[in-house]
Amino acid sequence: MFSAIDLWTWTHEIWHIIFAGLTFLLSVVAAGHAVLYKRDSRAAIAWVGFIWLLPLLGAVLYFLFGVNRLRREAALLRGNIERYRAHETQPECPPEELHQHLSDHTGHLNMLARVVGNVVKRPLLRGNLIEPLINGDEAYPAMLEAIRQARRTVSFATYIFDRDEAGLAFVRAFGEAMRRGVEVRVLIDAAGTRYSWPSVLHTLRREGVNYARFLPSFALSHLMSMNLRTHRKILVADGQVGFTGGMNIRAGHWLERQPRNPVQDIHFRMRGPVVTQLQEVFADDWLFTTGESLRGDSWFPKPEIAGQVLARGVPDGPDEDFEKLRWTLLGALSIARRSVRIVTPYFLPDPAIISALNLAAMRGVEVDIILPSRTNLPFVRWASRSMWWQVLEHGCRIWLSPPPFDHSKLMLVDGCWVLFGSANWDARSLRLNFEFNVECYDEALSRRLEGLVEVKRKAARLVTLQEVDSRPLSGRLRDGIARLLAPYI
Repeated sequence: MFSAIDLWTWTHEIWHIIFAGLTFLLSVVAAGHAVLYKRDSRAAIAWVGFIWLLPLLGAVLYFLFGVNRLRREAALLRGNIERYRAHETQPECPPEELHQHLSDHTGHLNMLARVVGNVVKRPLLRGNLIEPLINGDEAYPAMLEAIRQARRTVSFATYIFDRDEAGLAFVRAFGEAMRRGVEVRVLIDAAGTRYSWPSVLHTLRREGVNYARFLPSFALSHLMSMNLRTHRKILVADGQVGFTGGMNIRAGHWLERQPRNPVQDIHFRMRGPVVTQLQEVFADDWLFTTGESLRGDSWFPKPEIAGQVLARGVPDGPDEDFEKLRWTLLGALSIARRSVRIVTPYFLPDPAIISALNLAAMRGVEVDIILPSRTNLPFVRWASRSMWWQVLEHGCRIWLSPPPFDHSKLMLVDGCWVLFGSANWDARSLRLNFEFNVECYDEALSRRLEGLVEVKRKAARLVTLQEVDSRPLSGRLRDGIARLLAPYI
């Protein structure tokens, strides 16, 4: 017969065995997951060692922080929503026909057109007119005029929508369009409404504008989604004229009105079949956010030929569009032969992009990266500066443009290929945010933008490797610590 002490001892030993068995099983599962799903072998080795050196705790920490749930979370949020494609026949340009529209020295770009087509699964379209608009001084009046001229539909998406002079002008234009009988849909990122107080939402309601906020929920079941933001900037009027680029809606972009915090930027007005691709992306986001389906001729009229530019939309996000823009950048860098011009406010490239930049420079390609000398986010500037030596030592050139802060996002390759849109060269844009960019093949458009970039470069200061290496130890440590958080900022 067991005594109470014997029973306690037996039970204690059994629980020790069960606990050890469960710990071992959890460690095996965690280590197996790391081996199977970690793309970087160094990360896999580090996690496997951590899991076995810290039994139970290592496995728990791996499942909390080592498993990338971004794509799964985005897929769960999207559910079974099918991406919409307009059925109207569009004037597609296959890669093998690219040479018919470009000069002989650009023949190698048909490889880039093939790469991007395979990545984004959208056609490269003929017949577009693309016009750069400098700062809010040119962009806002053009956008407001398009809203005022609209007769059937207006769709608008943005990240930041401030309740200031610029924001109120857009609210009034939307309200006036609604009262004319135009169907207006305004989509604002939920985080982007908090950049001004009070927010613009009450004013939109008062004007009767049909608006929605992208991912406003903070439910515990979707904690990861708090970090998934729409950074897209899209305006489409009557399905025929579109605008996109990097410009938010805030008075700082209206430089001629001498705002307190001036910000330079470039936006683009588009006419032609590519506008349909802007509308498709907006319609998908609106359906996801509100459940309302935007279909029919009012939203998707037959596209009209407007110019000579070949263009294609490049949507990117943590869902099924995951890393499409990153693949596009890598493709462009690998195919470039003569020059690469990059203008971006935030430069925090991952190792693969750093290698692609360096390989281009070592092949003899002129690689110029123009960054603002002062940014609105000092922590990001520190992290970026800690990476500069990695591209400078292999021949890339970094230029720092003077104030006001330059928020422009532009990439030019070989005097013919243009990429513009909402994305920055950082992990947030390339992995977390929903972004929208446009690639174009056109020498006249490229020459015009090359001129704008050259003006920026001539006003900028060249950074040397010696300058970066000679920074004080305290500054290098601060920048290095900031770089450790680069995937999250």
